[in-house]
Amino acid sequence: MRKRIGAWVMLACILTCAWTLQPGVAQAADEPFIFGLLLVGPYNDHGWSQAHYEGALEIEKKLPGTKMIYIDKVNPADRAGVTIPQLVDDLVSKGAKLVIANSDDMKDGLLEAAAQHPDVYFIHVSGDDVLSGKAPKNLSNLMGRMEYGKMMAGFAAALTTRTGKIGYLGPLINEETRRLAVSSYLGARYAWEKVLKKPAGDLKFQVTWIGFWFNIPGVTADPTQVMQRFFDSGYDVVISGIDTPEAVVMARQKKQQGQQVWAVPYDYKGACEGAEDVCLGVPYYNWVPGYEALIGSAMKGQWKSQWQWLGPDWKAIDNPSTSSIGFMKGPALSEKDREALETFIQDLGSGKANLFQGPLNYQDGTPFLKDGEIAKDEQIWNMKQLLQGMEGQSSAAK
Repeated sequence: MRKRIGAWVMLACILTCAWTLQPGVAQAADEPFIFGLLLVGPYNDHGWSQAHYEGALEIEKKLPGTKMIYIDKVNPADRAGVTIPQLVDDLVSKGAKLVIANSDDMKDGLLEAAAQHPDVYFIHVSGDDVLSGKAPKNLSNLMGRMEYGKMMAGFAAALTTRTGKIGYLGPLINEETRRLAVSSYLGARYAWEKVLKKPAGDLKFQVTWIGFWFNIPGVTADPTQVMQRFFDSGYDVVISGIDTPEAVVMARQKKQQGQQVWAVPYDYKGACEGAEDVCLGVPYYNWVPGYEALIGSAMKGQWKSQWQWLGPDWKAIDNPSTSSIGFMKGPALSEKDREALETFIQDLGSGKANLFQGPLNYQDGTPFLKDGEIAKDEQIWNMKQLLQGMEGQSSAAK
C-alpha cells in the first residue's frame, strides 16, 4: 500500500491535444498514445517517484507512438484543494488515454475517476481493488514483489553489521510497510543464523516509523534525527523504507566523522550515487515490464482488468527489460559478502530458501504461520503485525 494522501492541486501540463479511446478498440497507427502519471513525490526524488518517472520515459522508447505527461508532488506537503478526479480530468484534457496513479490512498479518487471516464484506462500501483472486486473493467492494479528485494537488503545488512544491531527507517504503518519491514528482518535473520551461525537472539532489529514516505516538516518525524539516534545507539547498519535518500546521506556523514556505519537505501536503482563508501546496495523497482505489458495491451485493444504482483527475473534480476525487482550491490559490500548474497539470491529463486515458512509468530505471540506452513500471497499482502524478534510499533498510535 502506498502513500497517505490528503488533498491535491492541479499542475499544468505541456500537451494540449485531446483524444478519445474506447476500451477494447486498438490504437490508431497515426494517433499518439498519451499516458499520464500521478506521482506522490517529486519526479526527481531519487526514490519511488523517480523510478516511476524513468520507467515511463523508457516506455516512450520501447512502445513507439507513446507519450508521457505527469503531475508530481501529489501529497499533503505540496498540494492542497484539488481532488484526484480533477487531476485526472486535467490529464485527460491534455490527451491522456491511460492514467497511472502511484499511491495506494489515491484509490478512492481513482475509482471515482475511472467511473467518470469509462473510455480511459487506469493503472493503480500497489492497490488491490481488482482482488476485492471493486475495480471497474478499465482499472488494473500493479505492484512489484519488493519483499524479495528487502530480504536481500536484510541479508546484506546482517552480514555487514559489527554490533548485531540493525535499524529500519520506516515510513507510515500499513500492510505494505509491515510486510517489507518483516521481509528485511527475515533476510537478516537468515544470514545471521544460516551463514554467520549466530543465535537469532543476538540479533537486534529495530523499526522506527516517521509517519509518511518522506519528511514533511512539522508533520512527520525527521528522518535525519531518527538516523542520528540509530547511530548514536550502536546501530551500525540502517535499512531504509522511505522514498528519499536520508539513510545513505546520514551514514556518509557519520563515516566522514570516523564512525564505521553503513546503509541500504530503497526504491531507485541510482540511490547509492554519492554515498558509495557506505552503501551496501539498493533493492529497486523496475516499472518497465509491468508498464509495457499493460500499456501495450491498451494500445492493441486487448486490455483486461487484472492484478499484477510482479517479481524478479531470477535468471537475471537486474535485467531492465524483464525483472520488476532488482538489487544493485553496493560498493561498500565486501567481496566475500557479495558472493554470499549471490548464493542467497539463487536460493530464493530456486525455492531452496523460503523465508515465509513457519513457524513464525506475530509480535503479540499469535501465529502468523504454523510449523511448516508456507505463506500464501494473501497472507503476505495483508501483513497484520510485525513479527516476534522485531522491535517497534506494529500499528499507528491512536
